[in-house]
Amino acid sequence: MATFLYRLGRLAFRRRHFVALIWVALLTLAGVGAASAPAAGSSSFSVPGTEAQKAFDLLGERFPGMSADGATARVVFKAPGGQKVTAHDNKAVVEKTVRELRDGSEVVSVADPFTAHAISKDGTIAYAQVKYKVSGMQLKDSSKEALRTAAQDARSGGLTVEIGGDALSAAPQTGATEVIGIAVAAVVLVITFGSLVAAGLPLLTALIGVGIGVSTITALANALDLGSTTSTLAMMIGLAVGIDYALFIVSRYRAELAEGREREEAAGRAAGTAGSAVVFAGLTVVIALVGLAVVNIPMLTKMGVAAAGTVAIAVLIALTMIPALLGYAGRKVKPAGEKSRLLGGGRAKKADRPNLGTRWASFVVRRPVVVLVLGVIGLGAAAVPAASLQLGLPDDGSQPTSTTQRRAYDLLSEGFGPGFNGPLMVVVDAKASNDPKAAVATVTNDVKSLKDVVTVTPATYNKAGDTAVITVVPGSKPSSTTTEDLVHGIRDAGAGITADTDAKLLVTGTTAMNIDVSQKLNDALIPYLALVVGLAFLLLIVVFRSILVPLKAALGFLLSVTAALGAVVAVFQWGWLSGLMGVEQTGPIMSMMPIFMVGVVFGLAMDYEVFLVTRMREAYVHGETPGQSIVTGFRHGARVVTAAAVIMIAVFSGFIGSSESMIKMIGFGLAIAVFFDAFVVRMALVPAVLALLGRKAWWLPKWLDRALPNVDVEGEGLRTREKEKAGHPDPDADQDRELVRA
Repeated sequence: MATFLYRLGRLAFRRRHFVALIWVALLTLAGVGAASAPAAGSSSFSVPGTEAQKAFDLLGERFPGMSADGATARVVFKAPGGQKVTAHDNKAVVEKTVRELRDGSEVVSVADPFTAHAISKDGTIAYAQVKYKVSGMQLKDSSKEALRTAAQDARSGGLTVEIGGDALSAAPQTGATEVIGIAVAAVVLVITFGSLVAAGLPLLTALIGVGIGVSTITALANALDLGSTTSTLAMMIGLAVGIDYALFIVSRYRAELAEGREREEAAGRAAGTAGSAVVFAGLTVVIALVGLAVVNIPMLTKMGVAAAGTVAIAVLIALTMIPALLGYAGRKVKPAGEKSRLLGGGRAKKADRPNLGTRWASFVVRRPVVVLVLGVIGLGAAAVPAASLQLGLPDDGSQPTSTTQRRAYDLLSEGFGPGFNGPLMVVVDAKASNDPKAAVATVTNDVKSLKDVVTVTPATYNKAGDTAVITVVPGSKPSSTTTEDLVHGIRDAGAGITADTDAKLLVTGTTAMNIDVSQKLNDALIPYLALVVGLAFLLLIVVFRSILVPLKAALGFLLSVTAALGAVVAVFQWGWLSGLMGVEQTGPIMSMMPIFMVGVVFGLAMDYEVFLVTRMREAYVHGETPGQSIVTGFRHGARVVTAAAVIMIAVFSGFIGSSESMIKMIGFGLAIAVFFDAFVVRMALVPAVLALLGRKAWWLPKWLDRALPNVDVEGEGLRTREKEKAGHPDPDADQDRELVRA
C-alpha cells in the first residue's frame, strides 16, 4: 500500500499538469451536467415493508385517481372576534377562496367547508382541504403562488387565514454560518501552516471535490430520485473530510521536507504514509455511510451512498491533486518548523522545546488512570439526557410559530381538537370478503369503540366496491404516545376482523407512517451497528495489527456518540441553549438522527483513530517503547489532529443555520460528536488506555499475524527502499513511467 501510494504521489508531482487537467475537466463535466439537468424536488419517501407503505401502495392500486401520496393543503379560516365563519359576508369570502383554489392544473380536488361539514362547533373556524396530483416538493411554483394568493385575498376580506399541510414545502436553505464555518477552517489552516499557500491547498482541493460530488448528485437527482437534502449532506461531509485528508498529507509533506528530503521525494513519502492513513480512514467512512442501506429506507440509502461517493472523491483528490499542487507551490510551502513571513519569518527560537502535544501526552502517560476516569465521567454526564430520547418525524406542530404552517396547526387544534392534525387513514381491503359492506361496517364499529377515538368518518369506496377508506380522528396530538397506542390498537383489532370477515385492515397516513418509520429505525440500529462496527473492526485489525487497539477504538466511539446524542436531546428536546442554536420549537428528535449520526460519527471517529494511532504504531514498530511511541505520536500528530477536528467542527457548525430542522440537528450533532471524540476520546482516553495496556496493546496472535495481509500503513517498505536505493539517482523512474502508460 505505502509503496504504491508513494509512486502515485511522485507521479502526480511530476505530471502535475496532467493531473490538474483531469480534475478540472471532471469538475467542468459535472458542472455542465448539473446545469443542464432537469430540476428535481425531494426524493419520494417510501418505507418498504411497513404497514403504512403497504396501505399507500394498495390505495394507489385500488384508487388510481386518489393521489394518496400527493401534496395536501389545509386552508384554515378564522372569523374576526365575536363573529362566525357562517355569517353572510364571511361565508362569501370563504366560498370565493374555494373557487380560486380549484383553478389549477395540479389540483385534484378542493373540499368546500360548508358542504364537507369542516366547521368547528362554535362556528368560528373552518378549513378547505386541497388535494394535489404531485408531492409538495414537486409542485410548480405557480401552484404554490396561487395558494398563497388565494389566502391573501381572503385575509383582505377580514378573515384570519393560514395554510397547513405539505403543499408549501421548500428546499432547505443554509444560512451565512456555512460560509463562516469555511472561513474558520481557513484561519485554522493558516495558523497551522503559517502560510497562505499551504493553507489554501486543502481548501481548494476540498471545494473541487465537493463541487464534483454535489454537481454529480444534482445532475443525477431527477433520474435517481435524489432529494435536495442528499446534496446538502454530501456537501457537509465532503467539505469536512476533504479538508482534513488534504491537511494530513500537506502536514506530512512539510515534515518530510524538514528532514531534508527533496520536494518530489517528500511528496511521494507523504502520499505513501499519510496517504495510507487517508485511504483506510476514508474506507471506514464509506463503510459507515453505505451501511445505511441495511435500514431499507430508500431515501436514507441514497443519502448514504451519495455522501460516500463524495468521500471517495475526497480521498482520490488528496492522493493525487495535493501532490500535484505541491509541485506547483514549490518553495512557497515551507518545511515544518520554518515559518513564512506571514507569521514573522525565520525558525522557531526554541526548536528543542517540547510542543503542547508532547507535554500533554507525557502527562497522560504519567497519570493514565486519572485521565481515563475523568474522561469517562465527563462523557457519561453528557450522555445522561440520552436516556430521555424521544423519536419522531417532524410535522407542522414542530415548525416555528412564525410560519403559516404552525399557525394553521394551532388553529385546527383550537377548533377541532389536537388529534385533528394527525388523522389516521384506515384502509379496508374486502376483496376476499363475501360481504364487503358488512366487513367495513364491522371495522367502523370496532374502531369507534376504541379509546381516544373522537371521530370516524363514513367509508369511501372505490369503483369496484371492494376497498374502503375510513378516516379516524384521535383525541391526542399526532406525536403523543396515546396516538401511537391507538394505531397499535386499531391494528390489533384488525387481526380479529380478518379472522371473522376475511377483510384486511391497514392503518396509514402521515402519523402512522411516522410511527412505522421510527419503529423500523429502532429495529435496524443494532444490526447496523453490528455490521458497520464489525467491518471497521476487521479493517482496523489489518491496519494496526492488533486486537485491543481496534476494540478500544470501537468502545471509545460508543462513548462519544452516546454523549453526542445526550447533547442533541438537551438542546432540541429539552430546549437547553435552544435560543443560541436557533431552535424555535423543541420536540421529539428526528427518527433518522440516531442511526444517521451513528454511521457518520463512527466513520469520522475512525479517521482520528487512524491518523493519530498510526503514528504511534509507526514509532513502536521502529523500536520505541509503548510509552515513548505515544509521546512520539502526539508530537507529530496532535497539532494536525487538533486542527483537523476544529475544521470539521467549524464546517458542521456552519449547517446549524439551515432552515431545515433535520440539517440543523445533524449539523449540531456531528459538530458536538467530533468535539467529544477528537478531544476527549482520541486525545485523552486513547493514550490513557494505551499507556495502561503497554505492549499488550499491540499484541496479535501469531496465526492471525500470518493470515492478515501486510498493508504497510507505517511505510516500513519505504524505509527499506530508501536504504536499497542509496547511491542510485532514481530507481523508481521506470516504474513511474509504467504507471503513466497504465
